[in-house]
Amino acid sequence: MPIESGSCASARQAKQKRKSHSLSIRRTNSSEQERAGLQRDMLEGQDSKLPSSVRNTLLELFGQIEREFENLYIENLELRREIDTLNERLAAEGQTIDGAELSKGQLKTKASHSTSQLSQKLKTTYKASTSKIVSSFKTTTSRAICQLVKEYVGHRDGIWDVSVAKTQPVVLGTASADHTALLWSIETGKCLTKYVGHVGSVNSIKFHPTEQVALTASGDQTAHIWRYIVQLPTPQPTADCNQMSGEDEVEFSDKDEPDGDGDGSSDCPTVRAPLTSLKSHQGVVIAADWLVGGKQAVTASWDRTANLYDVETSELVHSLTGHDQELTHCCTHPTQRLVVTSSRDTTFRLWDFRDPSIHSVNVFQGHTDTVTSAVFTVGDNVVSGSDDRTVKVWDLKNMRSPIATIRTDSAVNRINVCVGQRIIALPHDNRQVRLFDMSGVRLARLPRSNRQGHRRMVCCTAWSEDHPICNLFTCGFDRQAIGWNINIPALLQEK
Repeated sequence: MPIESGSCASARQAKQKRKSHSLSIRRTNSSEQERAGLQRDMLEGQDSKLPSSVRNTLLELFGQIEREFENLYIENLELRREIDTLNERLAAEGQTIDGAELSKGQLKTKASHSTSQLSQKLKTTYKASTSKIVSSFKTTTSRAICQLVKEYVGHRDGIWDVSVAKTQPVVLGTASADHTALLWSIETGKCLTKYVGHVGSVNSIKFHPTEQVALTASGDQTAHIWRYIVQLPTPQPTADCNQMSGEDEVEFSDKDEPDGDGDGSSDCPTVRAPLTSLKSHQGVVIAADWLVGGKQAVTASWDRTANLYDVETSELVHSLTGHDQELTHCCTHPTQRLVVTSSRDTTFRLWDFRDPSIHSVNVFQGHTDTVTSAVFTVGDNVVSGSDDRTVKVWDLKNMRSPIATIRTDSAVNRINVCVGQRIIALPHDNRQVRLFDMSGVRLARLPRSNRQGHRRMVCCTAWSEDHPICNLFTCGFDRQAIGWNINIPALLQEK
């Protein structure tokens, strides 16, 4: 009987403790929203130099910290209740558990785990917030260095490729999913010529090195060589894009896209038939380029091959096989008979045609996802971009590892290198365009605001080093191409 009454007394005490703990927890939870609102009102009432977005972020972070510690306190109470219950059951046997030691050990483990998670969460959030703040400061500097000059609107679907003519008159070429290729006046933004010879998406456009001839690759499994004759209009004064209002970056909807019905390409001269059609592929021709001299052309296809053609006869000279998956791009060396092809098999290959009797191939492995493009630079370097969010600079004399690696936050599309200044332009899926030097140092980011920049993924970039007005062009799946004026001296000086 004494033992039974003692057990009942212990049970009543434990029940009272649980009741009091439950009340305290209820009070804590009921006053949480009031305290959060009071803290927010106090902070918002104070004069602060922090932007409202940063201040709101800090309030949310401190709220998370408070909730984490309250959860930890509740777990502590639950654990102590379990210890009390276990002690009551073992009291009759004369055994007890040192609740202080047990709770201390378990709580220490729980607290360490919870604290490490909270610390990691805070570090990640702080790093992201800090990078956003730093980017906002860098944007102001980039705007002074990278200025939007002209927009080229006229396609009815996304633009896959952009290129600049190498002969006079200097014109801009764009290749689009709307089955057309357009030539533009760089100064006025007026469409000069429309090519409509393809029956599939036009995926690539490249200009002949010495003649007014263009090479286009298409989803209709062909590449076309066609001649154009253009007359440049009189340049008109251009508005200063820096005077446009709105510095904050915003998200765009599809309603903001250019209206294809009001394009300026409907009344420009049209070329309907090619001089030569290159037909040897069994799949989409994704890219094409001229070999040095312009007497031969190379094409890359989704049929996993690249073909080398004689331009005059349209005959197939070499079929370049070896890639395990679809090709994504091809590029030729500006002064030597070298070709580089990239593929979804995570590799790119260097083909050497300097010896007419044989051609050799070297395989570059270093990416973990689709290699979207690989381009030549001055000397013996190649730059490759990939969906694995990296860009790598390679030395052709040492293929084992890259000499520089650039890590980004989004997949990289068709890159281009300013050969004279050794600057790499990276177009991204997240609509950004970033500039890096050959050692991997970030130089600038093209402005993206509510009035400037692309609204959807940027597909390709093209440099025009000698042009007096624009020296970088970008195109994207928002159906427009954009010309930018890059202040190279200021860019390198900021570096």
